[in-house]
Amino acid sequence: MPAEEDMSKRIHIFILVVLSIFIVSGCTKKQSVNTNSFNEVTVFTYDSFCGEWGPGTELAKLAKEKAGLTVKFVDCGDGVQLLSSLILDKEKKVCDVAIGLDNNLVQKALDEGLFQKYKPHDASKVIPSNLIKALDSDWRLTPFDYSHFAFIYDTESKIKEPTCLEDLKDPIYEKRIILMDPRTSTPGLGFFNWTVAVYGDKTEDYWKAIKPNILTMAPGWSAGYGLFTSGEAPLVISYTTSPASHVEYENSFRYKALEFTDGHPMQVEGAGISANTHNLENAQKFMDFLITEDAQFILTLTQWMYPANKNTKLPECYKKAAIIPQKTLFTNAEAAEKKLDSVMNLLK
Repeated sequence: MPAEEDMSKRIHIFILVVLSIFIVSGCTKKQSVNTNSFNEVTVFTYDSFCGEWGPGTELAKLAKEKAGLTVKFVDCGDGVQLLSSLILDKEKKVCDVAIGLDNNLVQKALDEGLFQKYKPHDASKVIPSNLIKALDSDWRLTPFDYSHFAFIYDTESKIKEPTCLEDLKDPIYEKRIILMDPRTSTPGLGFFNWTVAVYGDKTEDYWKAIKPNILTMAPGWSAGYGLFTSGEAPLVISYTTSPASHVEYENSFRYKALEFTDGHPMQVEGAGISANTHNLENAQKFMDFLITEDAQFILTLTQWMYPANKNTKLPECYKKAAIIPQKTLFTNAEAAEKKLDSVMNLLK
């Protein structure tokens, strides 16, 4: 028994050491009180940002090297859940910077007073004005990436490619479409707003028609896209830039972004400094760092979105597989929100 107890203690110590290393340099769900010691900055974000293939770990390493910052990423779930976490943090005051709220959620965030104004160094020179306007011209949120929503199609499925939202009503797509829940996921909300922009007062009728064709509504992008690449269905809502990842890492053109005649909504994701931070200097340093070309390039190969900094060089895979839609469709988040509950009730 003494030998077993000694081994147990060694294992316990080893686990504590590993956890301490992980918390300092990677993504963590731990939420501790902020401190300025060691130039730390606590960044709230969504799950895929902190996932195995996300940019979190690489950005943390680069921030340490380039800005002298120790970054702690806090996984808050998907994008809509991130907003809820930030609202709760108004009392807890853990967050310094938030990454991942988009143009469909920005007004709610601003109405809640979650962010303070800060324009990162050279931001107005390197970020296109249309991206800035999509979020907040007062710089409470700064764009860090963008892309258009699109359906990704598995070319090995042999099923007919849809060319518009209306095609998705066809019975040939029964249980062959993977969506994300708009109540928890920003891609899910983006698709919902897309349908409202196209169908308006007939949005409920549209969702009734496609209901039999929905295999599942995943809680977030990671879960939904994972089901898609596992072969569960030939169609998934994602981004026009998503196929570039398969070209880069798998040398595969199996997955294709479809261009719809309806047009495609654009998602612009932002980062901002918490109105409640006690760590303003480090938060500002991180915001300056996030829009540098070095940091932005990491996003192209991990986040699989276009960088907000227009001077960032794009990988070759984007030229090969990331389509640029001919038509950008503008959505109204406020109008769409009024229809959300009724549509979700239809899907029960």
